[in-house]
Amino acid sequence: MSELYIGLMSGTSLDGIDAALVDFKDDKIQLVEFEYLHFQNDIQNNLQRLSKPDNLISLSDFGAVDTQLGGLFAKTVNRLLAKANIPAASVKAIGSHGLTIQHAPDISSPFSLQIGDPNIIAEQSSITTVADFRRRDIAAKGQGAPLVPAFHRAIFQSPNEHRCIVNIGGIANITVLPKNQSENVIGFDTGPGNTLMDLWIKLHQNLPYDKNGTWASTGEINHELVALLKQDHYFNMPPPKSTGKEYFSLPWVYQYCDAFSYKAEDVQASLCFLTATTICDAIKKHAPNTNRILLCGGGIHNVFLRNLIEQNINLPVESTDYYGAHPDHVEAMAFAWLARQTLNNLPGNLKEVTGAYKNVTLGGIYQGNNLSPIKNL
Repeated sequence: MSELYIGLMSGTSLDGIDAALVDFKDDKIQLVEFEYLHFQNDIQNNLQRLSKPDNLISLSDFGAVDTQLGGLFAKTVNRLLAKANIPAASVKAIGSHGLTIQHAPDISSPFSLQIGDPNIIAEQSSITTVADFRRRDIAAKGQGAPLVPAFHRAIFQSPNEHRCIVNIGGIANITVLPKNQSENVIGFDTGPGNTLMDLWIKLHQNLPYDKNGTWASTGEINHELVALLKQDHYFNMPPPKSTGKEYFSLPWVYQYCDAFSYKAEDVQASLCFLTATTICDAIKKHAPNTNRILLCGGGIHNVFLRNLIEQNINLPVESTDYYGAHPDHVEAMAFAWLARQTLNNLPGNLKEVTGAYKNVTLGGIYQGNNLSPIKNL
């Protein structure tokens, strides 16, 4: 009998919402259907304003965007169910990551804030919704991120080889999966993924992203510029560690160099190389036994970036598509899995990844009209 969950993800690229309908029948992980909702310009602009470190948005505006985004998450769920021809009553729960507008795990009073009101998702979909995953890990003295390594272990670990999963969204993160399942999994944010490239091309060409890395490929990598940027302490910090686009931003670039003194396309090429080389450096340092790299996330579509990764590491680099999940679907599937963990009173974090003092059950539960049973609570 099917055991259906939905995962919702909206990443730091602020482009839209991913929704994955996942079947966990017989403890296997099978994608049933996927839906994507693209953000219109008004919501994108509001989210960009909210995500700026120095934003001065009012609480009333904040609440309005939180509510609006919750409605869009619910709309995406209902579109997904219609596409799959599955009634809401057949789905046990939704796992909603929400959209991160601030991630600050290293300040004196650490927090991570995601928006997209789960009350609205539960009410408008009629499905029990699990949300606010990161803050329970932070309460247990963890970084609150990354959370996907536990799912990566469940779906991608192999007894035959050491694997490293590289997820390139706005921020890039890696999950190190040893072939010996008794060994600890390692995972952390390596630094910028697409975020700096997206901001730079938006500034110079008013495009949301550099499709296929085409613009970057017209420039020349300035290794002196990359070396300046790599002086940042984050790259040499030991894990556990996590970061966000509020840190790796254009003001971050400007503090290290006068970016406007270079050709714009050369900066784009250099920012692309920065992402590639910091990913490769992290693998060489923290996962030297890796046999294979599996790529997922939006960055896999940047051909120039993928080529740079392949050129800078002497390992097979492949898409997760060949190993159980399409690269665009992995994170949404992960939050379906995390919702299932929560409803079964099982931990969703890996303390060795986030730095928490224990593994904990993550998220708050917002009961839907489907009245999904919650075990052992």
